[in-house]
Amino acid sequence: MKNDISGERATAPGELEAHPHLSGRLIPGGHALALRVYYEDTDFSGIVYHANYLKFMERGRSDYIRLLGVAQGALFAEAAAEAPGFHFVVRSMQLDFLKPARIDDVLEVVTLSKEVAGASIMLGQSVRRNGELLVSANVRVAFVSQGRARRIPDALRLATLADAERAAQDVAAQR
Repeated sequence: MKNDISGERATAPGELEAHPHLSGRLIPGGHALALRVYYEDTDFSGIVYHANYLKFMERGRSDYIRLLGVAQGALFAEAAAEAPGFHFVVRSMQLDFLKPARIDDVLEVVTLSKEVAGASIMLGQSVRRNGELLVSANVRVAFVSQGRARRIPDALRLATLADAERAAQDVAAQR
């Protein structure tokens, strides 16, 4: 059984062994998630409907948090104690749709931790097909309680901050 950094269960017993690729994989500075385009993801012409890319990216962000070892149930319990009435909101999102994906394509959603501030996290996300960039996005997610921005719970902030720092070091080493 895999425990998160608070000691709570992050995945169901046997989940990673039975479905090792279900949540994608961690990569330097982030996460990659493979998914297939199904009929339900497309419009009448067999091309992915633009709003479905948002769903794909949400899955990437959720599984990234899971694989960092932050169980969302434990995170919500910690957050409720620190900031009653909390929720996460997408504060801003900039998207560039470059090329279409089609039914039966296998896509990879890449999520990279770019910046971690007190109340928000900036993530870079991309959707690729065989390495070809289809959609790119910058997403700022904020932590809000009782209508106001609040400091991100330590478990999530520390995990994403460490990952963002690793990504920055990798970029610097490549120069």
